[in-house]
Amino acid sequence: MSGKCPVMHGGNTSTGTSNKDWWPEGINLDILHQQDRKSNPMDADFDYREEVRKLDFDALKQDVHALMTDSQSWWPADWGHYGGLMIRMAWHSAGTYRLADGRGGGGTGNQRFAPLNSWPDNVSLDKARRLLWPIKKKYGNKISWADLMILAGTVAYESMGLPAYGFSFGRVDIWEPEKDIYWGDEKEWLAPSDERYGDVEKPETMENPLAAVQMGLIYVNPEGVNGVPDPLKTGQQIRETFARMAMNDEETAALTAGGHTVGKCHGNGDAAALSAEPEASDVENQGFGWGNPTMGGKASNAVTSGIEGAWTTHPTQFDMGYFDLLFGYEWELRKSPAGAHQWEPVNIKEEDKPVDASDPSIRHNPIMTDADMAMKMDPTYRAICEKFMADPEYFKQTFAKAWFKLTHRDLGPKSRYIGPEVPAEDLIWQDPIPAGSTDYSEEVVKQKIAEAGLSISDMVSTAWDSARTYRGSDMRGGANGARIRLAPQKDWEGNEPARLAKVLAVYEKISADTGASLADVIVLAGSVGIEKAAKAAGYDVRVPFLKGRGDASAEMTDGESFEPLEPLADGFRNWQKKDYVVKPEELLLDRAQLMGLTGPEMVVLLGGMRVLGTNYGGTKHGVFTDREGQLTNDFFVNLTDMGNSWKPVGSNTYEIRDRQTDAVKWTASRVDLVFGSNSLLRSYAEVYAQDDNDEKFVKDFVAAWTKVMNADRFDVA
Repeated sequence: MSGKCPVMHGGNTSTGTSNKDWWPEGINLDILHQQDRKSNPMDADFDYREEVRKLDFDALKQDVHALMTDSQSWWPADWGHYGGLMIRMAWHSAGTYRLADGRGGGGTGNQRFAPLNSWPDNVSLDKARRLLWPIKKKYGNKISWADLMILAGTVAYESMGLPAYGFSFGRVDIWEPEKDIYWGDEKEWLAPSDERYGDVEKPETMENPLAAVQMGLIYVNPEGVNGVPDPLKTGQQIRETFARMAMNDEETAALTAGGHTVGKCHGNGDAAALSAEPEASDVENQGFGWGNPTMGGKASNAVTSGIEGAWTTHPTQFDMGYFDLLFGYEWELRKSPAGAHQWEPVNIKEEDKPVDASDPSIRHNPIMTDADMAMKMDPTYRAICEKFMADPEYFKQTFAKAWFKLTHRDLGPKSRYIGPEVPAEDLIWQDPIPAGSTDYSEEVVKQKIAEAGLSISDMVSTAWDSARTYRGSDMRGGANGARIRLAPQKDWEGNEPARLAKVLAVYEKISADTGASLADVIVLAGSVGIEKAAKAAGYDVRVPFLKGRGDASAEMTDGESFEPLEPLADGFRNWQKKDYVVKPEELLLDRAQLMGLTGPEMVVLLGGMRVLGTNYGGTKHGVFTDREGQLTNDFFVNLTDMGNSWKPVGSNTYEIRDRQTDAVKWTASRVDLVFGSNSLLRSYAEVYAQDDNDEKFVKDFVAAWTKVMNADRFDVA
């Protein structure tokens, strides 16, 4: 700042010291309030999923096809074809998805923003998005960036000879970086893998929910574990990483081979000479990063990963060339011009070498990464590749379906798919649910539930447990399908299997007698319980209800893929499976965010569920009322009453004592008391504790409850 004039500047206009820096142990409620209307430039009534239906799908695809071979001087295409670049962009957009929490993926267009737009693994993808800009500009609001990026990768494969299995539109853009996604705790790009593994020699010890092996990578290090080549070790990391992204071994081998059948790696120069990444680039670069001073207008001079070369003889054709070269030659370790480890063939025929990306009169050795060599040296992957080689059509079909899964895994159930190329086939990873009946009397069902002798706690808890699995991150889980009655959910500790079985037996008879699906009966019973509790508190309310949920079968359910949806803690029911490093209130916050709740919704739901007596196992922690079973605001009234004091008496256990007599009135957990200790949460709790807001509390509780019960009703959205 030397030599510049000082100026009054009180706005916090750059990323400097924040509250989180001052108090790093505080909980981050921002994750409940991200993607606010204030950051969205679209009109309040704009609905992209309706707007995209007006799109001329054929015209858009024609324009994307034309782009593939329309090389631009400011970023020339390898061999005159942008297919490899567009595939990498789409892949790296979708490939951040992880099964553990459903976060990441290509469903939001988040690659436009930090940190993803500046990850080391995404070098030059800023150019891919800028190449697409004229198309985005032309079609405007009818095509989202999220859809366009994934479509570009799919069209690239079509352009190079692979028919698509299918495609769906409907991905809605976000307008700021997500604040809820944990990408890792490292403070430097490409920090050694050891920092996110208990033991880097044991891939299964990678920190959950992460899937990539290093900060700033999408999958594994292409040079080997921590940059040390060893295909067998790399193969183990590949298996773990892809499994965490919901892929089995066959899908993993198909994606690796199909992804590397076209395009090339870029490392023909000094990676250290590249300029800063987009987020650190100055204004004259207009969002471009990684400027290459030696590019010279030639595609062949590009530097991204540092590895240099194509995998196949014909890198703009989807063929069996990857297998022909990988298994047709012996390979040895060499270094790229950028100094990266790569494998090159021994005594390769001249005609098997790919031509230079800019000068067709020059041929170069093809290359393989450590991950590619794992396909040959890992016995399981090798057997799968040999199967592909024996049946090329099977390989093409397997890859096309795996690509479709990769790019649609976070789009939710098939009922959300839009466009003329939606496949007719139901796939088990889409969590299919049959349509439910609406031809029954809601009042008859409610009457039978009311007469069944179940407690308010049983009715409300079972409905909650069924619905709480919903994840807005990948739109999986929820009450629709009644999968709470199927393995693995029926046996989850958090669902209290013995209690659940008793309640479901009652509901199954009601379902059979009335024609309502079990899923509808479960949710409707929650309504019965809430209405009964509200009436006891003096309020006559009706909980809104949508008929038509279906009951999924075991054959429609991929039990293994549902295992990550198991709640390990549920602050709403004051339960956690065991003691964790993460604080109970953070686990509550994480669940609330995945369920799509705002801060006030989280607060009102928890306070209401406490007084309804829905705690796991019937514990009394946080039941700050002498009117349990009535829908009152007593939780907030007593939490904020300065006539009480709060004392720790054990691990995650506190006593609420009368300040005058020291008599114990109630007990509590950290989750209960955080609503009085955290300044933001307390501000919400005080609203519901006010004398004039007892009715507002009931109204807001019912609204938030209904939101949770209907979160997965995409069939009627």
